[in-house]
Amino acid sequence: MACSSLVKLNASTSPWIGHQSFNQRSRSCRQAAPRRVAVVRAGAYSDELVKTAKTIASPGRGILAIDESNATCGKRLSSIGLDNTEVNRQAYRQLLLTTPGLGQYISGAILFEETLYQSTTDGKKFVDCLREENIVPGIKVDKGLVPLPGSNNESWCQGLDGLASRSAEYYKQGARFAKWRTVVSIPCGPSALAVKEAAWGLARYAGISQDNGLVPIVEPEILLDGDHPIERTLEVAERVWSEVFYYLAENNVMFEGILLKPSMVTPGAEHKERASPDTIAKYTLTMLNRRVPPAVPGIMFLSGGQSEMEATLNLNAMNQSPNPWHVSFSYARALQNSVLKTWQGRPENIEAAQKALLSRAKANSLAQLGRYSADGESDDAKKGMFVKGYTY
Repeated sequence: MACSSLVKLNASTSPWIGHQSFNQRSRSCRQAAPRRVAVVRAGAYSDELVKTAKTIASPGRGILAIDESNATCGKRLSSIGLDNTEVNRQAYRQLLLTTPGLGQYISGAILFEETLYQSTTDGKKFVDCLREENIVPGIKVDKGLVPLPGSNNESWCQGLDGLASRSAEYYKQGARFAKWRTVVSIPCGPSALAVKEAAWGLARYAGISQDNGLVPIVEPEILLDGDHPIERTLEVAERVWSEVFYYLAENNVMFEGILLKPSMVTPGAEHKERASPDTIAKYTLTMLNRRVPPAVPGIMFLSGGQSEMEATLNLNAMNQSPNPWHVSFSYARALQNSVLKTWQGRPENIEAAQKALLSRAKANSLAQLGRYSADGESDDAKKGMFVKGYTY
């Protein structure tokens, strides 16, 4: 493997940080004592990872997340009276991924494993449909949440076993970035155990992904559940991201080749007072500036059950002045809700549903550029989508 030109130093590896003086090191070398050396990130994919991350974090564009599990996709389909069959899932995803002009606003699409290997009814691979629009195909690689023993009724994310071989196969199929979602619950603590487990799992996944050519999206979702104030969310978010970056560095993850998918810093969904977009932007950017190195190319926010309009307004508020990173979106429900309601499973509604997708994608593109206005938004776009204890 070729060595990258990017060198990463941290306190545990650098000979210049917190260790002996030069003369002391020289004497210890003569005594054949163990030496600490700077870590150089080695990997055949280093340059490609940086290029992929920059492509996804391009001005006016964000990520379309359609990586719902088959069970969750079935819930979406049932809301419009369709059965959860592979044919119906394929039809819906074909509607989304073949939308003409989607690449003007969307730079990446996160797919479920089934979708990565699917084709249109005409036989064209979905990954090829995306490439033609200059959209980077991505893949969800985690295996879901399970109870975390010894915690306060919290969860941990499984999927590290076999991840390297799966990632290599996903790369061959055309995926160029990956997503791993774990969660942190404020009403449940969060416990030190849950935070450490989330951070360590994300770091191991990120390292494995980069070694196999996939840009890792790092996503420790801080759930909206709870009645806590925004100050409590900020406190927890800072703690979580501090731990995440500590373990990313410990695992020699190249920051220039990752993307983040954080929750916005908001009050709990059941808190008595709502926060304005300006307040949410202030607290969220405070957290990011305190915790995220400028080497990271992009911050791609999750919507987390906010209404379509809320998610767009909040993103717009965060882009009213320059940021050290590309601040954009990686939305699922906040891009798809209007599409489903327009489609209703009927072939004659496909064109109208695709226009609904373009409309929401354009709105968030404008928000990424700080130019969005909510004038003319529909009542449906204003409806919240929070689901307590939501799972994918």
